[in-house]
Amino acid sequence: MNIIEIYNKYHLPENLQMHMLRVAACANLILDNWIGKPIDKKAIIRVSLLHDMGNMVKIPEKEIQDKEFKELRKKYYEKYGTNDHKINLLIGKEEGLSDKELEILEGKRSRKNEQTAKSDNYEIKICAYCDQRVAPDSVTNLKARLEDAKKRYKNRPLSVWSNEEKAN
Repeated sequence: MNIIEIYNKYHLPENLQMHMLRVAACANLILDNWIGKPIDKKAIIRVSLLHDMGNMVKIPEKEIQDKEFKELRKKYYEKYGTNDHKINLLIGKEEGLSDKELEILEGKRSRKNEQTAKSDNYEIKICAYCDQRVAPDSVTNLKARLEDAKKRYKNRPLSVWSNEEKAN
């Protein structure tokens, strides 16, 4: 099954599909020019292509107009719960990510930026960096992307971006 078939299987909106494809393209650009220590390039691309599969549950109810989409999200809640990160891991596992790839997916979270920066794991660093460079509609500089994330997630209690001190 190719990646578009996987996205369609989970009924992902086009903007979410495009985000993950752009993150993978950003990672691929880095990998094409990589001269550092050996890294698992295939794992980086696979994680990049699947890293936000759970974001269906992050869209605020008031922003959803489409009845079919509301029903679909309800099915996500019933099958996977409401934690987008846990859903990412569950779907990643369903779609055959290896234990190593699941570790990269777990490690690349924004709330682990400080730990990622200190780490020597370049698979996690590349995945985190590329995800944090790709805004909803484009690839942008890191500062602009992080400012955008702070605004979009500011009022979401479980978001790392809702904590002003950590977000800066």
